[in-house]
Amino acid sequence: MITLNNEKVWLYDNEEIALHSTILNSSVSEEVAISNTMTARIFAAHNEGDTTNLKLKFDSLTSHDLTYVGVVQTAKASGLEKFPIPYVLTNCHNSLCAVGGTLNDDDHLFGLTSAKKYGGIFVPANQAVIHQYMREVMAGCGKMILGTDSHTRYGALGCMGIGEGGGELVKQLLNNTYDMKNPEVIAVYLEGKLRNGVGPQDVALALIREVFDNGFVKNKVMEFVGPGVDDLSIDFRNGIDVMTTETTCLSSIWTTDDKVKEYYEIHNRKEEYKELKPGAIALYDGLIRIDLSKIECMIALPFHPKNAYTINELNANLEEILAKVEQEAQKQISNPKLKLDLRSKIKDGKLHVDQAEIAGCAGGMYENIQATREILKDHILTNDYFTLNIYPASTPIYSKMLDDNSAKDLTQNGAIIKPAFCGPCFGAGDVPAHGSLSIRHTTRNFPNREGSKPGEGQLTSVALMDARSIAATALNGGVLTAATEIDFTEPKVQYTFDEIPYKRVYNGFEKPDNKSELKFGPNITEWPEMIELKDNILLKVSAVIKDDVTTTDELIPSGDAATYRSNPKRMSDYTLSRRDPQYVGSAKEILALEEERRLIDKGEETNISKDLEELVAHVQKDTTNLEEFLKTTGFGSLVYAVKPGDGSAREQAASCQKVLGGLANISVEYATKRYRSNLVNWGILPFTAEPSVMDKLERNDYIYLEQIKDKLANGVKQIPATLIKENGTTQQIQLNLNDIEPEEKEVLLKGSLINFYKN
Repeated sequence: MITLNNEKVWLYDNEEIALHSTILNSSVSEEVAISNTMTARIFAAHNEGDTTNLKLKFDSLTSHDLTYVGVVQTAKASGLEKFPIPYVLTNCHNSLCAVGGTLNDDDHLFGLTSAKKYGGIFVPANQAVIHQYMREVMAGCGKMILGTDSHTRYGALGCMGIGEGGGELVKQLLNNTYDMKNPEVIAVYLEGKLRNGVGPQDVALALIREVFDNGFVKNKVMEFVGPGVDDLSIDFRNGIDVMTTETTCLSSIWTTDDKVKEYYEIHNRKEEYKELKPGAIALYDGLIRIDLSKIECMIALPFHPKNAYTINELNANLEEILAKVEQEAQKQISNPKLKLDLRSKIKDGKLHVDQAEIAGCAGGMYENIQATREILKDHILTNDYFTLNIYPASTPIYSKMLDDNSAKDLTQNGAIIKPAFCGPCFGAGDVPAHGSLSIRHTTRNFPNREGSKPGEGQLTSVALMDARSIAATALNGGVLTAATEIDFTEPKVQYTFDEIPYKRVYNGFEKPDNKSELKFGPNITEWPEMIELKDNILLKVSAVIKDDVTTTDELIPSGDAATYRSNPKRMSDYTLSRRDPQYVGSAKEILALEEERRLIDKGEETNISKDLEELVAHVQKDTTNLEEFLKTTGFGSLVYAVKPGDGSAREQAASCQKVLGGLANISVEYATKRYRSNLVNWGILPFTAEPSVMDKLERNDYIYLEQIKDKLANGVKQIPATLIKENGTTQQIQLNLNDIEPEEKEVLLKGSLINFYKN
């Protein structure tokens, strides 16, 4: 089905693969063959650096309403005058504008006034989910798009998308570059023909299962090639492509053909098409070979897309597999009183699910919805608890559904049609009842991502599936069913694009109005003060997370935390709330002492509190030079996690730590480039250490780093540190600061990207 090869491979005429050790044709050098990949050509067209150290300028930017306020606020604080390239502000996350908290229209008003003032593009709420709008309106062959959402992927349209934290967009808005080492490129060679009933999510989940744990494509570019691409529709390709984020790759790109050309013509942008394919002889750093004919219907069980099984395999071994999943999942549930009980869903030897969702940038595309319609036909859904909710990814798709009567048909089946909204993907819509199992054609099934709250005793879970098998399950009354088990043929549907709903989009690019005023709601606040790195730092270990992987959702929850997405201090109270509820209190204790230290350093306070004196005494027994110590040593908190940052690009995973006084992370490795970039952009030192260091750390330990400012400035990579235990005993540990680029060094020394630009 899927095979991996870690050896360099040659691709000839996009058809024939040969291992590096068995070269078929040596008429070109390795250097030329590497430059013949589509990735290399796109990078070359956007690069202002050399071929080793890339400095990229993007064609356009995009953010949604959980992130664009922070981007604009950061850019404004850094000297923003106008948006130099198209910047699309979509409103697909805070679309509910619900009663309670601050989930109202304030952010949208801020976004619209930002678009007017700085010359941006504003897409009103429920018009489209972020990535569908970018596919339909902004993508172009050979272009590059940077977005503050991890699923920024448009490779199937010949456009390279990268998801990053807001700081990287700020750099582009200030005419700076996206800097990185030239990544490796992995050929994803597609061959064979799909079976009826197999959908894009099935291919994606099978791929993720094979490459996530081994890091085969981590921070690399996946280049989809081979004869198997031709038979796949554009919606199908888009459905696979958007899920490549879950492999931890940096980005993706596909060969283009007449189907891509037709896509751009349908969307009235035929000028954006050009043929993309590797040169006659191209050299790749590795190979993933996928025989599409052997892909089966898949299900990814809680709590990760990698946790994938074929549906037939699961149905044949329900008790055994679900018991294993429950055991592994329990390690990620912060409330020990709650138990994941998937086996309670087994009735008469079959798995019964409670809810189904087809939504967002992965599921809400036209062909997925039409396949659902074809499978359900005239069937009426059960009137029991099971529900099916469908969210078309854009108003043009919904408009087409009205034209072809599929909206009416699905409604009469008993499905609920809802407007374009990302809520089912991140926990802000259709939150299931306690103990429920929801099957979803969305992007992620991380812990609590569907909206459950372990702290309040509510635990539910999500399994990822393709829309076709979701429809087959609905047809079977909620009993888990693979679409290959029913009589189904993929419908041949012709899509037409209705651009009229987008007439409400405000396009102010190249028309900034500097006199226009930004409109702030009461919970849109400025960033707190961030100071430069001190000569020395004292770090309080405020969280020690020993899980194999820690997701962004665990670092900062994606649902209720979003209530205060534009209020840094209030949002920071949710940091690690579902994974380590004690973290915030611990971090705030050292932050209070740091704030006192700053007042003394500024001469605004002369009395040294007993708590502050005791803290210094904990580090050095001789406190005769106490004031000098306070002037040269900064205090902050630290998070240890084995492999943090898998998943979302949301910069709040780092900025909330910073707002709470975070100065460093320690990990064995960082799950994604984007999380590490977020740490750097918020002035948080991204240390790594050997796994043995974890065994020495406990909450409320301290780590003292002497002359860290000089060591960082001078490029010292191995940093000796003193670990101070609660009883006062000390031991030496070694931390590492690897791969710190020159500009990253300056940002860390200044204490944040904001300070870097301000100065």
